[in-house]
This record gives sequence, structure tokens and C-alpha cells, in this order.
Amino acid sequence: MSESRSAGTGGRGRLAHRLVPMTGRNPEEIGRVATPLELLFDLTFVVAVGTAALHYSELLADGHPGQAVGAFLLAMFAISVAWIGFSWFASAFGTDDWLYRALTMVQMTGVVVFALGIPAMFHSVEEGDHLELRVMVLGYIVMRVAVVLQWWRVSRQSPSYRKVAGANILWTLIAQVGWTVVAFADLPLLAAVILVVVLGTLELLLPLFAQGGAGGTPWHPHHVAERYGLFAIIVLGESVVGTVASSGDLLGGADGTHWTGNAVAVVVAGVGLTFGMWWVYFSTPFGDILVHRRGRGYLFGYGHIPVFLGIAGVGAGLHVAGLYMEHHAHLGPTAVVLSLALPAGLYLLMVYLLHTLLLSAADRFHLLLITLTLVVLAAAVLLSAAGVSVAVCLLVVMLAPYVTVIGYETIGYRHQQQMLNQLPSRRP
Repeated sequence: MSESRSAGTGGRGRLAHRLVPMTGRNPEEIGRVATPLELLFDLTFVVAVGTAALHYSELLADGHPGQAVGAFLLAMFAISVAWIGFSWFASAFGTDDWLYRALTMVQMTGVVVFALGIPAMFHSVEEGDHLELRVMVLGYIVMRVAVVLQWWRVSRQSPSYRKVAGANILWTLIAQVGWTVVAFADLPLLAAVILVVVLGTLELLLPLFAQGGAGGTPWHPHHVAERYGLFAIIVLGESVVGTVASSGDLLGGADGTHWTGNAVAVVVAGVGLTFGMWWVYFSTPFGDILVHRRGRGYLFGYGHIPVFLGIAGVGAGLHVAGLYMEHHAHLGPTAVVLSLALPAGLYLLMVYLLHTLLLSAADRFHLLLITLTLVVLAAAVLLSAAGVSVAVCLLVVMLAPYVTVIGYETIGYRHQQQMLNQLPSRRP
């Protein structure tokens, strides 16, 4: 079976089953889009995100907000870092030959192993006497064996990127040795937490250490932006899952046809909030911005971690609301509303912040929109504190992203276009 590939993409005009030299993709390749393999890879992260959100919502509903947030932050950080590493490498060096596919399958296996370790990590955090990371770290070891082999191919086949490949191998191994020590050394809880923070910081700095002095990699701006948009959609799916999980047990009657007011509110709020968040994200042409702001790639890439965290948190918050309405939560109504309003606010704030930092331009109209958005979210919390039902407060939270939607659909797009027009043709 043959596969046609465009010229100038690192020798990919060959049969798909043959090995293709990893010389680096053309960062200006016309029509570059996500591959079926990348989409398949993302599906393994659906399991990881869903598992983390489920255990977060259950631990939060049980009345352990501190432990729930801490465990959720760790899980989502690890998920995001793993996905980011794969996606940027694929954008720069993806050959889609048989060896690349085989190593991607190994990485997918590692993601599944990692996901299987998430429940044990949450349980250990709830117990509070240790931090159980062994299975999660085993999953990372499997993933990073494949990652190191991919970079080894680059070092052998691409003289232009040999230095950056060697640096990535070195720092990846250093970070992984650290995580292995934390997981298997039976450290006291405080020492383990401190090392997790240190190693998490190293993970964030790893691209700077590995690529800052080595010239970077030939990633494709529009391809990277598309990959992040697709992953945002996948994580948004957790909000749909949270909506279904929340409303399912609220249906009355043996056949589920007798809808309660709470069930209707959860469905409307869940679908409406998910759709509004999607609309807000895709109102910004991140691909066009990255073409002109290639030097902001690191900011774009790792600045999305709190974006993904906020999206997944919204799905978990909807699940918490459903548990509360089913009388299965040990939280007050205001805490329940906060569990949805806070991640929604984090998400919306980060989208605006990324827009501002990537363009290096603030906009008064954007400031007005985000202020009104926060007012809506604060109103939902205050209404809950005043005794208004949680169902009504969920509907108020749902309105938050539509402040931006209405603002952009009226005059916001003109403001954004003016900022885009002021960008130079290229900027490092």
C-alpha cells in the first residue's frame, strides 16, 4: 500500500511501510494537518483525563477539597506534559513510517499504564500518609523509552538537529530518574511532595534546557495550533461526560422519562457551558498568531496546561453538582457552585491571557469582557450563598463564556483583526 506525500517534507515521498529518515519536517509545509495516528494517540488520553476527573469529583464531593485539588493538579500536569512532548515532536519529526508507528504504540501503552495508576495516587492522597506514584511512573517509563528512541533516530539521521536531540535525551533521562526515585524510594510524604514540585519545575524547563541553545525544532505553527485545538475538544468531552453522569440519576421514573427540574438544569448548563467554552477557544486564530510569533511557541505550548486543567475541572464540577443533587455529596451549595465556577473562570482567564501575551497587545474591550465574565461567575456564587438553588446557579455559570461570544460576534472580531494586522510578517 502506498501513501502520497507532499514534496519538501523530509523525504516522505516513499511507501508508507519503509523507514523514512528523520531529517525534520518542513515548518512551512502547505496543507499540514493532524494525522490519523495522532488522533488515535489522543484517544488514550481520553481515558487518563476521564479517570483523573472522575476521582477528583468523587474526592471533592466527599468533602476533601485540598486533597482533591492537589491530586488533580498532579494528574493533569502529568497528562499534559506527556501529550505536549509527543505533539511537538510529531510536528517537527513525524515520519509516519513503521518504526515511528511502533514507537507511538509503545507510548500509547505507557499512557494506559499511567491512567491505571491514577486511582491509587488519588487514594494515597486521600489517606495522607504517602504518595503512591509507582504505576503512574511505570507508565511514564514506558512512554519515555519510546521518546528517547525517537530522539535517538533524530540524532542519527539529522545532523542539523543532532545537538537538540542529544540534549532532549539527556534531560529526559535526568527527569525520569528523578521521578523513579520519588516513586520507589519510600520517601516521607513531605519529601515526596517537595521532590514532585522540583521535578515538575524541571519538566517545565526541560524544553528550554534541551532546545534553548540548540536551535529548536522545525515544528509547524498551524499543525501545532490544530493539535492543541483538537486536544481541547477531547478534554471538553469530559464536560459532556460530566453532564451525562450528573443528570442520569436525576431522571425520574423507572424508564427515565420523568425529567426533574434539576436534571433539565444540569443538561442545559452542561451542554451550554461546553459549547460556550468551545466557541471562546476557537475565536482566537492561534495558528496565524504562531506564524508571526514563532518565538512564543513555548508560551503557547505550556501556557495551555492551565487551559486543559480548567476544561477538565468544569467536567468534574458538573459531576460534583450531580452528586450534590442526588444527596451524595458532603459539600454545601456554595462549595458546589465554586467547584464549577472556579475552573470555568480559570479557563476563560487563561484564554484571554494567552491571547494578550502571544500578541504582545492588551485591549480595553478584552478587559471589559473578562471583567463582565468574572462578574457573572461571582454572581453565581453569591446567589448560592444567598440561598438560590444550585440548579439556577449552574445556569448562571453557563452564561459566563457567552459574554465573550456576544462581545466577539458584535465588535470583538474587529479589535482582534486590528491586532493581527499590526503583526510583522515574521518575528522570532
